[in-house]
Amino acid sequence: MTAPSTEPPPTAAPHEHVDVLIVGAGVSGIGCAYHLQTEQPGKTYTILEGREATGGTWDLFRYPGIRSDSDLHTFGYAFKPWRDEKAIADGPSILRYIRETASENGIDRHLRLGHRVVSAAWSSADARWTVEAVRSDTGETVRLTCGWLFCAGGYYRYDEGYTPHFEGAERFRGPIVHPQHWPEDLDCAGRRVVVIGSGATAVTLVPALARSAAHVTMLQRSPSYVVSVPERDPIANALRRVLPAETAYRLTRRKNIWMQRTIYNLSRSRPRLLRRLLRAGVKRQLPPGYAVDTHFNPRYDPWDQRLCAVPDGDLFKAIRHGSASIVTDRIDTFTEDGIRLASGATLPADVIVTATGLNLLALGGIALTVDGRAVDLAQTMAYKAMMLSDVPNFAFAIGYTNSSWTLKVDLVCEHLGRILEYMDRHGHDTCVPHDDDPMIETRPLLDFGAGYVQRAVHAFPRQGSKGPWTLAMSYAADVEKLRRGPVEDPALRFSHSAGVADAPPALAA
Repeated sequence: MTAPSTEPPPTAAPHEHVDVLIVGAGVSGIGCAYHLQTEQPGKTYTILEGREATGGTWDLFRYPGIRSDSDLHTFGYAFKPWRDEKAIADGPSILRYIRETASENGIDRHLRLGHRVVSAAWSSADARWTVEAVRSDTGETVRLTCGWLFCAGGYYRYDEGYTPHFEGAERFRGPIVHPQHWPEDLDCAGRRVVVIGSGATAVTLVPALARSAAHVTMLQRSPSYVVSVPERDPIANALRRVLPAETAYRLTRRKNIWMQRTIYNLSRSRPRLLRRLLRAGVKRQLPPGYAVDTHFNPRYDPWDQRLCAVPDGDLFKAIRHGSASIVTDRIDTFTEDGIRLASGATLPADVIVTATGLNLLALGGIALTVDGRAVDLAQTMAYKAMMLSDVPNFAFAIGYTNSSWTLKVDLVCEHLGRILEYMDRHGHDTCVPHDDDPMIETRPLLDFGAGYVQRAVHAFPRQGSKGPWTLAMSYAADVEKLRRGPVEDPALRFSHSAGVADAPPALAA
């Protein structure tokens, strides 16, 4: 008979623990890391990035002409001046800017590339998340624990774009390419190219391809609003010549925020006036007699969907030059050498580009559980558009659809820092938003008419009919709420890991 062992049972190896785990090393993740180490220098953090490179969207998309449709004085970080003369910058320049930010501030030392986060489980007893990530090089599952989890992956699905079914696509003899997966060896020089789509990607691709292609046709089912903006901001460049870079950047940033807000407010208060102004701006840049209302007069009001910005009117220049054209029609079928339209007309093509949009993926597809209960994102509400109802110590970044993405991300990261400081000061380790208003109603989080949003918004968290559960598309309102407003809120519950709730001092009475 074997004597019973007196050795203690084996215990699981302790996981690496950080105060904050950031998912995603794009513009949002790098920005969050900067705010954390600047405003909460005692906190430890790690960034997990599923891809093999930093930069997010700006590393993923490689199609010709890729650029921002927001000016870099507002799309850039508040803490790092954009010094390039071009306010509407190309993708490689933006990627260098993001990576330079990480390198200058030592953020890249906290990065782990090729770590795709697949799940995160919250334990109230331990007041921590256990996060699982899969390594792309070995397939190994890595586990880390953290006090807070910050999802900075945006809402695009990175592994596939959206391509609807096209009748007869298998018959077409040339390449059919989605911009999200642009082949490095694709040469369109001297070839006839049809770009299907009317959004920001299409209006970017057409003038870029028209520089070398035999001809580029933009085939759209319906028009979008297109507005010409200066590639170089003359005021910003003049200020930079006479003022310190930080001061010039700050003044330009304020100017551009004001301009963005003014145009958006005009679109809400006087949509017909803004529609006429946009149409007049387009008409001035097109040949006499051009069918402006057919190709550039959408059925919806301005900013019901995002405006497409073209730097220095490059799309209109290509149309005037004759190297590009626009056709507004529906597709009947692809043929061996082009596309037959519903009108009966045919478009000859050697290359077809399906700039038909993106797929969305809420929180990067991470499976969340709270104390063993799976979180159904569609049943949650977004608190201050940065946390989820009944999901503790979790934050995320979603930028504006009517302004520069990074403006919102900066404010969210600032507010997260204030929450962390408040918790440290009062001895809390758990923070969870909770709604107990039986009268509140919900609506989609992204209340936006774009097709790529409508296809997926049902799987996203909801927003509420009143604060703090609304998603404000207003930088000024968010400054008051996230930067200047109090952390204490009846909808925000703080507690110790033992589960005993502590009311904030200001509300204890």
